[in-house]
Amino acid sequence: MKHVFLSFLSIGFAGAIAISAQPPTQNLVPSTVTVAQQVPVDMAKAKGYQVGPGDEITIKVVGETDFDFASRIDEDGKISVPFDEQPIDAKCKTERQLRADMKEVLAKYLRNPQFNLRITDQNSRPPVTIYGEVMNSQPVKLMRKARLVELLAGAGVKEEEAGGSVEVFRTQQPICAEDDKEANWGALSTDPTDTPSRHYSLADIRANKPDANPVIYPGDIIVVEKAAPVYMTGEVVASQGVYLKEGGTTLTEAIAKVGGVRQGAKTKDIKIYRLKADSKDRETIAANLDEIKAGRQKDPMLQPYDIVEVDKAKDSIGVTILKLAVGAGKTAIGSVSNSAGYRILY
Repeated sequence: MKHVFLSFLSIGFAGAIAISAQPPTQNLVPSTVTVAQQVPVDMAKAKGYQVGPGDEITIKVVGETDFDFASRIDEDGKISVPFDEQPIDAKCKTERQLRADMKEVLAKYLRNPQFNLRITDQNSRPPVTIYGEVMNSQPVKLMRKARLVELLAGAGVKEEEAGGSVEVFRTQQPICAEDDKEANWGALSTDPTDTPSRHYSLADIRANKPDANPVIYPGDIIVVEKAAPVYMTGEVVASQGVYLKEGGTTLTEAIAKVGGVRQGAKTKDIKIYRLKADSKDRETIAANLDEIKAGRQKDPMLQPYDIVEVDKAKDSIGVTILKLAVGAGKTAIGSVSNSAGYRILY
């Protein structure tokens, strides 16, 4: 099973696993997807949907319409009952637990009360937002526990454009996880204006490392960061940008990605123009591709926004004279041909 899972991840999370009621579309128009299916991981500890501030509870009592009411859970996690002085502590309780509490309240006024309790409005959990280098940036409304790898699988990572990092922002303290230190790492921030975040490696996520697959909570923002480019120009087969992937890209790897160098390229003096620290100015780094291939020079690692220029090699004096002679000869032949008469056969 582990091998199947790793093979699945190696294709860039292209397919969605049981994450939404319907498979994600390929457009980027935001809408809400509900995570409702079951996943083997963590389901042994699942308690069902736990209500929180902003959720609405509706009670309908059979044969006793005077006891019907709807109440929204306040910021303290309590439900006000119109016909009872004591509010009900509702925060983090499931529908079954709320039904048991409500039965005790109704039993004060009715003998063997029969009633229906429903969570009619779920507002306590803002959706998870996924954006960046993904194919499907739909917000996801979590109805159960979900982990980072599952959400990335549903979004579909763009393999070519994505860099090696995924950043998770925790915008609020997770509901019903106050005792979980791992869930509340966002509360450790000392700057009230700062949104705490954590970085995770895509390579570690693909390798199914536990530390790279955290539980995601409502309100979290997941950003798949874009890979930084380098620019290849001059005597290469295809002058274009190349994205730097996780682990780095060497000069020879970048040249290979654009199809190699053209015939007659000046491979002994390749220029790398690199931005200086905290400046728009660039320094020039020389590299000899022939020496690198021979193992006599280290293959330099490229840095974000490097410009690699491969010049055309200059001809020797002998080659230059030969080209001039050939060019002059062609011109002379062309002139003679153009001036020569011709016969017309009738």
